[in-house]
Amino acid sequence: MSKIPGSSWICPRAALTLGLVLVGASAASAVHAAESAATSPAESQVLNYHLMHPGGESLPGDPNAAFYLDGVYHLHYILAHPWKGQGSFSFVHVTSPDLLHWTWQPTKLQPSFTGHGMFSGTGFLTKDGRPAVIYHGQGSGRNQIAVAVDRNLSAWEKPYPVEVRNADGSEAKMNHWDPDCFRVGETYYAISGGEQVPLFKSKDLKTWTWVGDFLRNDRPDVAWGEDISCPNFFPLGKKWMLLCISHSLGCRYYLGDWDEQREQFVPETHGRMNWRRENQSLFGTSQWRVDFFAPESVLTPDGRRVMWAWLASLGRNDGKMDGRTIQSLPRELSLPDGGPLRIRPLRELETLREKPVVQSDVVLKEPARDVFLSTVPIGQAIATLDGDSAEVRITVAREQAERRLLGVTLFADGQGGGLPLLLRPETGTIRLGTTEAPFAVADLPPGEDLELRIFVDKYLVEVFVNDRQALLTEYPGFQGKPEVRAFSVGTAAILKKVERWTLKPTNQRFREAQRNRVWEPKTQ
Repeated sequence: MSKIPGSSWICPRAALTLGLVLVGASAASAVHAAESAATSPAESQVLNYHLMHPGGESLPGDPNAAFYLDGVYHLHYILAHPWKGQGSFSFVHVTSPDLLHWTWQPTKLQPSFTGHGMFSGTGFLTKDGRPAVIYHGQGSGRNQIAVAVDRNLSAWEKPYPVEVRNADGSEAKMNHWDPDCFRVGETYYAISGGEQVPLFKSKDLKTWTWVGDFLRNDRPDVAWGEDISCPNFFPLGKKWMLLCISHSLGCRYYLGDWDEQREQFVPETHGRMNWRRENQSLFGTSQWRVDFFAPESVLTPDGRRVMWAWLASLGRNDGKMDGRTIQSLPRELSLPDGGPLRIRPLRELETLREKPVVQSDVVLKEPARDVFLSTVPIGQAIATLDGDSAEVRITVAREQAERRLLGVTLFADGQGGGLPLLLRPETGTIRLGTTEAPFAVADLPPGEDLELRIFVDKYLVEVFVNDRQALLTEYPGFQGKPEVRAFSVGTAAILKKVERWTLKPTNQRFREAQRNRVWEPKTQ
């Protein structure tokens, strides 16, 4: 959700694509957009192992309120829908034993129960182990808290507003939107979104006292005007991590320390997870360029921190958001001593592998020498994907990777067409299609080989590089193009190992949810 400075109107994060303008709302437009949720996505759009909404247009699709409870993972995501002739929002509830196979449950957190729409927030456990959510109540003017009746999340107590007071008992003046709640010892702390993030605390989740600014300072690579929204604050390694977005630039994070005495977060580093595509706008918050947006995370029972993000403008180049509500692959976050942040695909994805094929010492004999090529170098075939769900892992020895323009073309047509993945030592970047992100082989520790892990799910491609960087993009022309090619520019190269697997689908319950529509909220 977002709030315009100087305005009292609060809207969901994806308001523009619902037909809600930033300085007001058209209920008719919202209802019109929400009614499309009664349809189902076209078969060509149905993914095999990414979590996506089984209905039609459904934005905003922010993941929210994730839990691991008694052997079951729970996740919610926002669904827009009509409510008494207006547009409103619910938290759709899905469950999984492994973060891959999801089952849709009846939607409990919806306006027919809460009395207001559900805007973003997070899930947490109370001191006595009860699941709870903190979120912004659409139209209520307040952040809200609801506590679950049971650990199956099959029912909830009525939500109540978060009322924050100053030390003298007066009402604290603050923005209410995009809250997060976390515990330090016996104290609950909560924050609320915005450019200036307020911090407040409670011993019982009912009486809240204003503390002050949450951040001690900001970082020099954060532009003026960037807000902190969709916040999720948690320990990671020996540091604390603030996972969040800014609306104009997408998913990002801070790493730093919690100053317990001064009750403040002290950021030390800042990083980004969303990368602009060439054909996306350079300017303006009204032009969304947020392929990776609205993050949420959960702690697994073995101590891994796993996150998702909504692929909000995936495939869109018109400044609007995509309505399919697709979540990213789950990513494991970790912070070894000395950093940097590690980002790796969920290890359970390896259980989906079948039909392995391994090649060693693949020589790229014919390097491209024309540096003014306007198309992707044709290269040579290194793999043929069996089906439209696959993982490809390419390992390049360190001495072969250094200072080389190396590339891989997915969905190659043998004539220079396809989706290129290119390592660019001259810019210290890696490029997927037209998306470019920082990564340099030279920055890896001595002796560490280059490793590319490429996940193909029909038109959606996600790439992980040495657990240091991740990119994703859409390639609509994927059908009938199973060939993978590799190329080197300027000099020959050897790929140490090329491995590929087909991946078993995990969308069986998605198919059920398309038919039984158990997730549909009430509209009256």
